[in-house]
Amino acid sequence: MPALLECDEVRAGYGRIEVLHGLSLSVPSGSVVAILGPNGVGKTTTMSVISGALPVAGGHIRFDGKDINHVAADERARRGVTLIPEGRGIFPGLSVMDNLLLARTAAGRRASTDVDTALDRVFAFFPRLNERRSQRAGTMSGGEQQMLALSRAMLAEPRLLLMDEISMGLAPIIVGQLFEAIAALRDEGLTIVLVEQYLDYALRFADICYVLRRGMVEFVGEPEELKDSEVLSAALAG
Repeated sequence: MPALLECDEVRAGYGRIEVLHGLSLSVPSGSVVAILGPNGVGKTTTMSVISGALPVAGGHIRFDGKDINHVAADERARRGVTLIPEGRGIFPGLSVMDNLLLARTAAGRRASTDVDTALDRVFAFFPRLNERRSQRAGTMSGGEQQMLALSRAMLAEPRLLLMDEISMGLAPIIVGQLFEAIAALRDEGLTIVLVEQYLDYALRFADICYVLRRGMVEFVGEPEELKDSEVLSAALAG
């Protein structure tokens, strides 16, 4: 499959501290790519630089064949790049429904269904949100907030969905519910890049795995190549 996203020798960081030292990766259209590695190797930085939340210091990022180095985050979102950041991606002071309706605006002309049909779809995945549609998002449990974050992403109808540790701090039963929805999105052909602490989920859902070390790619391959692999064990140990 042709690449929907390409990172070519990308360098990025915070101030004078460079975190990515020439990172290269390719995400085929319709695939699920997992980015793995211990804390501090640049996983979240990679997601931030792809989404436009962090500028590129060197190298190139191409989305759908076009260089997006200098494209602002909001324009990337309009083109179909949606990020669920680490620590949720919601407006805590707004109601659940207002959060969902705001997210829908990102779909714009790309929307394939009317808003009522789109809402029915996310409420079918997460009935709790339907029950709490008038509740302030910040007063819900962590698991419910993450359901809302994923629902917001679904309503935006992304072409590329970036997910940074969506399971962090959640009970396994909630994680299972989230990944049921993600499985449905994958089966529909959505292109997904995920950073995930639950390795069994990452290896089960991914088509391609990238293992990072010190801001660079140490290993790239299919999940089967990583199972019981010394490369994975060494990388996760730091």
